Amino acid sequence: MAGGLVGSEILKIAADIRELGREGVEVCNLTVGDFDPGQFPIPTRLSEDIQDALAARQTNYPPSNGMLELREAVQRFYGRSLGLSYPVDSVLIASGARPCIYAAYRALVDPGETVAYPVPSWNNNHYCHMIGAKPLELVCGPKTRFLPTGDAVLEALPKARLLCLNSPLNPTGTAFDHRALQGICEAVLAENRRREQAGERPLYLLYDQIYWMLTFEGVEHLTPPQLIPELARWTIFVDGISKAFAATGVRVGWAVGPVDVIKRMSAILGHVGAWAPRAEQRATVGLLDDPEAIAEYHAGFKSGLLARLRGLYRGFAALAEDGLPVEAIPPMGAIYLTVRIAPFGKRTPDGELLETNEDVRRYLLDAARVGVVPFQAFGVGESGQGWFRLSVGAVSEQDIAAALPRVAAALKALR
Repeated sequence: MAGGLVGSEILKIAADIRELGREGVEVCNLTVGDFDPGQFPIPTRLSEDIQDALAARQTNYPPSNGMLELREAVQRFYGRSLGLSYPVDSVLIASGARPCIYAAYRALVDPGETVAYPVPSWNNNHYCHMIGAKPLELVCGPKTRFLPTGDAVLEALPKARLLCLNSPLNPTGTAFDHRALQGICEAVLAENRRREQAGERPLYLLYDQIYWMLTFEGVEHLTPPQLIPELARWTIFVDGISKAFAATGVRVGWAVGPVDVIKRMSAILGHVGAWAPRAEQRATVGLLDDPEAIAEYHAGFKSGLLARLRGLYRGFAALAEDGLPVEAIPPMGAIYLTVRIAPFGKRTPDGELLETNEDVRRYLLDAARVGVVPFQAFGVGESGQGWFRLSVGAVSEQDIAAALPRVAAALKALR
C-alpha cells in the first residue's frame, strides 16, 4: 500500500519554487493552501491563550477524543453559528482535519467498497488507495463551478458506501448553492430510505466544510442537516480552525456526526495518537466561545483574502479582454481562484511546444516567476484543458499586482 502511494503534486511544485528561491529568484507563490503568518497572523486571543496554557504547564496528554471543554465549545459553536444541535458525544477532536477524514474512511468503508467523490477534489484518491476502496469519480466542469449536482450523483449513489463533498471547494473556491445541495441531499435521503427497506447498509455523507467561515459577499454556506434534518443520521462533518483562523500549524480540528460513527472514529484515532496538543485545545475553547473576537478577526482576515482574490480575478479578466487565452471564475469562498490558462499549440521563445497543463505551469514559473497548481493535482486527467488553482494565502496584494504584468508578457511572447 505504502509503495503505491502517489506523492503530492503540490509538494513537487513547491520544491521547484524553493529551488528558484535558493538561486535568488523571487516567485509569486500561488501554490500553497496555507498562510504566510507575515500576511495573515492567527487571532491575537488564540496566540495569547496558547502561550498562557503553556505557561500553566498544560503539556501532558489530552483525552484521546479531545478535551471535554473543547468538545462542548464545538457543540455550542455549531448551535450558535450553524443552527445544528448535537450531543457532546457527537464531537471528536483531532490534530487538524486530515486525521478526521482518514478516520471516517477507515471506520465506514471496508476494502473493496466504493467511495464517490467529485473531481477535481483534494486527496480523496489517496484515501481510497490507503484503505483499499474503489474510487468512483464524478467529473465536474465549469458549467457547475466544478461542483456536482443532484442529477450527477444519482447514478453513483446505489454503488457507494460513502459520498465525499467539500464546500467551499478545494481547489476551486466555489460553493454549493441551495438548489444544487438540496438536490444531492434529496438523492441521499431517497437512497437511504431504499436501503432501509432492503435491509442494506446505509450510505454516509462526508461533508468537509473546513473553509465554511471563509465565504464572501452573497454566498451562504449550507449544510445537509439544515436542508433535510434527517440527514444528520448519515452526515459526518469535518472542520477545524486551520483555514478559518489561518492556524494551519496549530493543528486543531474536529469531526461531528452520528454518535456510533464518532465512537468508532475515536477508537481508530486513539490508537494512532492523532490528538491535538492540550495547550492548543484549551486556547481554542476561548476562541470558539468569543463571537466578538471571531467577528473582529474575520473582518480584517476575510477582507484581505477577498482583496487578493478580486485583484487576481480582475487581472485575469483584463488579460482575457486583451485577447489572451485565459478565463477565471469569480471567487466565492476559501483562499482559491480558479483560472483557465490555455495557450496550447503555441511555442515559447525557446521553441518549446505547450501541449499540457504541466508545460504551461513550468513556462509560467520560468518566464513569469509565478507558481500555480494544475488541476491534475486534484485528480483531473492528464489532458490539456488548462485549469489551475491559484492560492492567495501566502502573497500580498502588491505581489499579485506585480505578477500580473509578467503573466501578460509571458503569454504575449508565445508564437
